[in-house]
Order: sequence, then C-alpha cells, then structure tokens
Amino acid sequence: QVRLVESGGGSVQAGGSLRLSCVASEYTYQMAWFRQAPGTEREGIAGISRGSTRTKYIDSVKGRFTISRDNAKNTLYLQMNSLKSADSGMYFCAARQSETYVPTLEASEYHFWGQGTQVTVSS
Repeated sequence: QVRLVESGGGSVQAGGSLRLSCVASEYTYQMAWFRQAPGTEREGIAGISRGSTRTKYIDSVKGRFTISRDNAKNTLYLQMNSLKSADSGMYFCAARQSETYVPTLEASEYHFWGQGTQVTVSS
C-alpha cells in the first residue's frame, strides 16, 4: 500500500503562487494532482509519467501550473502561479502502479490517494 502525504497548501491572494508537494512512501509509476471544490466532483488537473517525459494538463491551468517529480525523493510537485479564485479547493495527490502513454486524469485509474491539502485563493 503506497502512502501519499501532501503539503504546501494555504491561503493566497489572486495572482499569487503556491507550490504543493506530495511525498510517496515508495516509487510509483504515473502520478497526478486532482482538485475538488465544495459541491463539485474531483477533477484531474495535471499528470506526469514516471520518467517525467510526458505531462498532461487541463486547459484551465495550462501555462500557469507545472507538475514535476523527483524520483530520488519519491516526491511530486505542483507549482501554481497566477492563481485565480476558481483554483480554490482541496488538492489531492494520486498515484498508480501502471502507466498509459499520455498520463491519465481519470480518478478511477488511480489506486492511491493522499489526504489532500487546502488551497484558498481570495480575489
């Protein structure tokens, strides 16, 4: 069982930046960040392959968010710049022990989840 622990969330004004981290208890294949606002479904926002050679983003975060990973530290990152109020929500790290050529952003494809870290962006 892979354990995932997120950190780095907080409150920030619109236009600001945050960097989320997710430490895994062991090496995993594909990883991704998901977010969930109150009353909405959890949505995948960024995914990365195990070798960091392929990434995928939803349109609303392209050019503002960057997903990366350090396999030596079993750590996943999400650099979030130019934050908007619509980015507010609980952010979850997810991992799977298999891989698709293009990282999937489907929640059902991920086997392991962190407990989440809250991001609040005020306008």
